[in-house]
Amino acid sequence: MITYREEKTLPYAPEQMFDLVAAVERYPEFLPWCIAARVRRREGNVMWADMVIGFKVFRESFTSRVELHRPDAIDVSYANGPFKRLINHWRFLPDGAEGCRIQFHVEFEFRSRVLQAAIGALFHEATRRMIAAFEGRAARLYGKAGPADLAGEPRPR
Repeated sequence: MITYREEKTLPYAPEQMFDLVAAVERYPEFLPWCIAARVRRREGNVMWADMVIGFKVFRESFTSRVELHRPDAIDVSYANGPFKRLINHWRFLPDGAEGCRIQFHVEFEFRSRVLQAAIGALFHEATRRMIAAFEGRAARLYGKAGPADLAGEPRPR
C-alpha cells in the first residue's frame, strides 16, 4: 500500500478551500491527469463521484464515496474500480485571521501488481503536483494573498 501525507498553510479561509475540494466535477479543469469527473448521486452530505484518470498508457476509472463535513473535513473512500483500497482525507483548519492549515492524507493499493508498481514509482511526485494544482486553483479563484492578509488585513473578494 502507498501512503502520502502533506500539510500546508494557505492564505484562504477553510470554507474557501472546502468548497474548492468539494467541487469534484470541476477537477478536469485544473487537476493533472484528471480526464473526466462527475457526481453520480448525492444524499445529504454524501456524494458518489466517478472519475477517469489518465497518464501515458494508463487510463482508469473509479467511483468514490465522498463525505462532506462542512467546513472542516472531506473524507473519501473507495466504492468501485481498479483499487483494492483507496482512502483520502482532507482537513481544513483555521490558521490566523483568514488562513487555513490543510492536512491531506491518501493511501491506496491497486488490485493489479503491474499497475501498482508502475504508478507507485511516480506517485509521490504526482501527488505533490496534485496538491500544487489545488493551491494554484485557489490562487486563481480567490486571488493571491500576501503576508498582510494573514495578519488580519481584509482581502478583496
